Amino acid sequence: MNMHAAPVAAGETLLSVEDVTLSFGGVKAIRGVSFDIRKGEIRAIIGPNGAGKTSMLNVINGFYHPQGGVITYKGAPRSRMKPHDAAATGIARTFQNVALFKGMTTLDNIMSGRTLQMKTNFFWQLIRGGPALREEVEHRKRVEDIIDFLEIEAIRKTPVGRLPYGLQKRVELGRALAMEPELLLLDEPMAGMNLEEKEDMCRYILDVREEFGTTIALIEHDMGVVMDISDRVVVLNYGEKIADGTPETVQADQDVIDAYLGVPH
Repeated sequence: MNMHAAPVAAGETLLSVEDVTLSFGGVKAIRGVSFDIRKGEIRAIIGPNGAGKTSMLNVINGFYHPQGGVITYKGAPRSRMKPHDAAATGIARTFQNVALFKGMTTLDNIMSGRTLQMKTNFFWQLIRGGPALREEVEHRKRVEDIIDFLEIEAIRKTPVGRLPYGLQKRVELGRALAMEPELLLLDEPMAGMNLEEKEDMCRYILDVREEFGTTIALIEHDMGVVMDISDRVVVLNYGEKIADGTPETVQADQDVIDAYLGVPH
């Protein structure tokens, strides 16, 4: 299943964050942070609670607008952008706390991720005929492909509010994939999962990159997961970048050990 063409060559910078500062009142959540995300990589953002990780994802997808610095996406400096605009340009997002329509089925939740791909006008969508019907058939096929990919066929008609947490996280991943993102932002995709569920989610994340060529940036607290699946890691602490590099390099960095890993000298 080829969900999107990849316009940026592998290894090329897809998104760069340059000297970004974000404040809420007098509190600086992000302090002059710079890093980049390369096409086709899995880029981890780690750090202790309150380090500014989720705020950084919110800046990248347009939910927050920084007071300073520049976000460059696909080679163009990005002006003030809203989440809808970010989604339209190929950025999808999952959340720390699952943000699904709990009364809707798995199928309908993932189908909701196709909204931006629908091209027919409102009249045809309203009467569910003509081009809109043909388009809906095509979108449903894409959604069924995602359901097969994530191995959730058995719950396709189940309201997501009835599903265990681990499966809800998988459905949320499916909805994000339905947007055909070039850049997928995952905010603690393993939170609240047991070991088996974490292993499954790691496999799906790696398969998303392999199968679709999707670039992934994720926040994750499980250092074992970060070391296993990430290509590069950026570490934040109190809103500042304290390390950036391969998992092995970051793991051995004394500033990271002091701030996050809690291992004594």
